[in-house]
Amino acid sequence: MDRTVIACLGDSITAGSPLWDPDPQVRVRVDKEFDERSQWQWWAARADETLDFWNHGVYGERTDQIAARLDDAVVGAEVLIVQGGINDIVQNRLVADAIRNLVRMVERGRRLGLAVALVDVLPWNNGDGRAATDIDRLNVLIAEATDSLGVVRLPFNATLADPDRPQRMRDVLTDDGDHPSVEGHRMLGQRAFRLP
Repeated sequence: MDRTVIACLGDSITAGSPLWDPDPQVRVRVDKEFDERSQWQWWAARADETLDFWNHGVYGERTDQIAARLDDAVVGAEVLIVQGGINDIVQNRLVADAIRNLVRMVERGRRLGLAVALVDVLPWNNGDGRAATDIDRLNVLIAEATDSLGVVRLPFNATLADPDRPQRMRDVLTDDGDHPSVEGHRMLGQRAFRLP
């Protein structure tokens, strides 16, 4: 059976935090039981056995830090999924810088001959009004970028947003107000993910 290798490059949302981390050294250091189901990729792989996901998520990284790891992460991959931006917002960095970094990653992936998809930013239940406004603005820019670049946008935000409070994830879909729960990751992997 032919398999499609997908490099998933991002922050803790890609990593599967707080219940999972792709780095075995991190898993050993943390005093908790880890759960692979706390990765959207785990669920997407179960929906399609021909997909081989490489998880290159690192907790707490901004888009500039994620971008610095791109070339190493994609060696041997056919598809690149780019996810990031929330840590730029958490650290009160400029939205313009975050979108610039995200677009550069998409463009770099395409220059390397990869099919590329860009993930939008989840609601942040623990954030304030400024953060919610920045997330909304960055997601508008991500939608514009995917349209202009002709790449797939994975709608993580709309998949987990509370219809009554759209700047928050539904309570059952987040573990800690920052990251998706196992059920949230299931929905991202089964509903929001699609190949570029």
